[in-house]
Formats: sequence, C-alpha cells, structure tokens
Amino acid sequence: MKNNLFKDFEPVSSKQWKQQIQYELKGADYNETLVWESPEGIKVKPFYHADEDANINNVPSSNEPFKILQNIFVFDIDKSIKKAKDAIARGAESLRFTIENEETDVAKLLSNIEIESIPIYLTVKFLSDSFLQKVNAVAATRNTTIYCLIDPIHQLASDGNWFTSQDNFEVVNSAINNCKNINVVSINATLYQNAGATIVQQLAYTLAHLNEYFNKYKKIEQPIVIETAVGTNYFFEIAKLRALRLLFSALAKEYDHTLDCHIIATPTKRNKTLYDYNVNMLRTTTECMSAILGGANVVSNLAYDAIYHKDNEFGDRISRNQLLVLKHESYFDKVENPSDGAYYIESLTSQLANKALLLFKDIEANGGFLHQLKEGTIQKKIQESAQKEQELFDSGKEILLGTNKYPNKNDRMSHDLELFPFVKIKPRKTLITPIIEKRLAEKIEQERLETEKQP
Repeated sequence: MKNNLFKDFEPVSSKQWKQQIQYELKGADYNETLVWESPEGIKVKPFYHADEDANINNVPSSNEPFKILQNIFVFDIDKSIKKAKDAIARGAESLRFTIENEETDVAKLLSNIEIESIPIYLTVKFLSDSFLQKVNAVAATRNTTIYCLIDPIHQLASDGNWFTSQDNFEVVNSAINNCKNINVVSINATLYQNAGATIVQQLAYTLAHLNEYFNKYKKIEQPIVIETAVGTNYFFEIAKLRALRLLFSALAKEYDHTLDCHIIATPTKRNKTLYDYNVNMLRTTTECMSAILGGANVVSNLAYDAIYHKDNEFGDRISRNQLLVLKHESYFDKVENPSDGAYYIESLTSQLANKALLLFKDIEANGGFLHQLKEGTIQKKIQESAQKEQELFDSGKEILLGTNKYPNKNDRMSHDLELFPFVKIKPRKTLITPIIEKRLAEKIEQERLETEKQP
C-alpha cells in the first residue's frame, strides 16, 4: 500500500535548507562554522540531500550475513583443538589458526573440528609447498574450502625481508595451479592502518598491493581475501570498505577476474590504550559496527586487553560476545548492504574511491607498489601521515578518552604487563625499511609507566 504520510508536506530542497541554516547562524560563515575537512582532504558538510548527493555506487554485495571469526594461535595442537571447539560452542562461526611452524600437523589440528560447516582460515607465517599440499589434501578429503592467508608482500613490508631468499611468488603460483581445494591468494592490508596511513592511502596501497599479485599470479581462479583494519571514524570506515569493493571490482575487471573479494575486518590497534583499557571495548564495538555495515564477510574482533595480555579465555569471550550482541540482539546481519542510499555514506564512498584511484595511478606511473616499497616512498608517505595524526593527539585535538582526556591518575599498569605493548627496536639487516605499526598513546603511556616506578 502506498505511504501517504507526507502527502501534505512540500519537499524541501537543499537550497532551502542552506538558507534556513544560514539564518540560524546569525551571520556566522556557513563553511567556516559547519564544514570540516578530514585528513583525506574530504570536506564534510552538515547535511546531504537527494538533489545534490543522490549518487548510488552499486557496491557489490557480500551476499551473506557476516561471520564471527575466532583467532587461535597454534602452539599446542591439543589445546588449540580444545579452544576451537569451545569457541564454536560459544558462538564463533569461523576459525582462524595462526601457524608459525611448518612441521605443525595440520591434519590432526583439523581432524576433530567440523570444518565442513564453518570457514577455516590459516595464517601461515612461512612458505612451504609441502605444507600447502597437506592442507589441500585435508580440504579435499573433508570436502571443504580452506583459506590459507599467505602474503609475501606483507611479509616484506612489515618485516623488511621476504619469507625466504627463493622466489616467494613461485610457491604461491604452484599452489594456485596444484592445490585447487584451498584459497592461497590474500592481502593483509591491516599494516597500513595500524602504521598510521590515511584512509585514501590504505585503499590505494591495498589496490597497488593487489595489482602486484594480478601481475605475479597468472591464473587466479579463487576469491581473493583482503584483510583490513577498521578505525574509529565511524562513517568514513563504513565508506572505506564499500570503496574497497568498488575499487577491487574495477581492477579485477581489467584482469578478467570475475569473483568478488572476500573481506576480513578487524579493529585497528592504533587507537587502543594501555590505561583505562575498558574503553577499548567501546572502540572495538563501534569499529566492528563499521565493518559489518561496510559489508565485511568476516569480522574478527580485538580483545580489549590484546596489547598487553597474552591470549586468555576472558578476553576472547568478551570480544566474541560483542559480536554476538551485534548479530543476535542488534540484528546487524538482517539487512543486505544497509548503507545503500544513505547520501552521506554514498558521497564518502565516491570521494574515497576516486581519491584512492588517483593515488593508485600515481603509484603505478612511478614504478608500482614493490618498486616504491624498495625505494622507501611508501614508508615515507605513511610516516608523514602518522606524524600528522600523532601531533593532533599530542596537542589534544585528537582525543582518546582515559588517556589524553580525563585520565585516571590512580591507574597502575606496570604490574599487569604480560606483553611488551610498545614498538620493539630490533636492529638487523633488512632488504627494505619495514613499515612499523605504532599506537598513538605509546609515548604518554611510557611516561606514565616510568612515574609508577618512582617512590
């Protein structure tokens, strides 16, 4: 039935809205008072209207509700199996195992888990053709698809060195051709966000990163996994994920790749704090909301104490329950592409995508992503952006509650550190200067820890 609720009201144009706003400002300048500019150079208006911002981007849909991902670091296989089963029983809908040792018995690890009904991700910290063959055999026997998250460029960018001195891309190419039951092409773009890159840089670097793989891997016949970190700028982060799908689709089309990307989203580490750590739960909640509304396939939450505690049952349970509340009590999984048609988000999506595309073209015109990594250009640009954000934080213009705004001076954390929560300085020989992840609050936290030691 047609809705006639507003039939007696004339539509109001954007011009009329502006005139009324200008009147209410009592002479103050509209642009100076109400329009602000983001670090990406996007001017944000006080309102968005159909007669100015009705561009619909037709973002590809993820086609299914987001899944809750549980991370498990594999050291003891039996304990990892137990933890996996417990996580599934408590609401996890997919599992990601981080494996650092190629001698890990992956068949045993997956033997007692119902991998036929849940997606399995393996973050592999090494290159091994024989290991991938074993994973492929498990996937074939169990009639399931396993995502092996192997990203040689991320290894180079984050560590400064490749996995091995051999051709890193050849191992992945071999797996693409010979291991048809597993997915082996992935991009870990979390590094760029966690190191302080702007959203436009994150998108452009991810696209350039992807372009290297389209050129290195000639027969990609599987969904490409992109893992991205989500920051605290709520609407911008929703638009970022939507822009990522648009940009991926545009680039993939040039290589006749017809499959959509598979996005894993996780909260950023950059704004997480050691002091007043419970505020981290508020930050991760809104970041997970952005990830879901932006269309992530899988969301992996970050425990509130992840920066200073080892993995623990309580932290894992709280972070998983945050997603369970969003899914089963807030019903965030019930609408497909919920951001479609929101003029503000549509406008942000377009602007971020266009700016990122221009930067991507500049990277390609100047030798490509790997070339600029080896020259240090990418590292320099990220460092410049990170320094600008750090200055905003240090001056109090960018706020982290409980840290540089309303800190509780009675907080004591030196007794509770199981992990070193700051950038680790480890001088060694590397092929390139690595991109370093760094949290905004590190300096102020180190100063507070020093005062704790004083009598």
